[in-house]
Amino acid sequence: MELKKRIDFRRVLVVAYFVCFAIYLIVGLQPAGATNYEIIAEISIPSIELTSDVTALKLEDHRLNTPGTIVGSFSKNDNNILLIGHASTVFKDLNKTVIGDKVIYDSDSYTIEKIDVIQKADISMNKILAAADKKTLTIMTCAGEDLGDGDATHRLIITATKD
Repeated sequence: MELKKRIDFRRVLVVAYFVCFAIYLIVGLQPAGATNYEIIAEISIPSIELTSDVTALKLEDHRLNTPGTIVGSFSKNDNNILLIGHASTVFKDLNKTVIGDKVIYDSDSYTIEKIDVIQKADISMNKILAAADKKTLTIMTCAGEDLGDGDATHRLIITATKD
């Protein structure tokens, strides 16, 4: 009888060990500083095989803090949505897009109409966030020389309008 109790106890210990190990793997392998963002949409650009969740951003001290691995969204006007992301992660291939490429955002199809690289100092956020005549996505990421801390000398700005 005592042998049976000892075997059952060992089984419980083995099962408990594997459950704890599985939890450790799931929690322990998360990226450091990972943030849980509220997902509001999804963006995809098939020509560069990009698919990403999108989270809403809030203006804090006149700045938009770019999420590390997904796209951030900000808008002052219904017809112009600014989408930002890091060139080192989510937008690493954004510079490979061309005029005419499709962008799918929140199940709507947009076509890239304009691609600009502008010096950071010459950017007017009021122009970028200005109202548009038709539904527009303004996609922006860093370009040019690396300044460190996720910043660069220029911005790649892509304008896409709804089909």
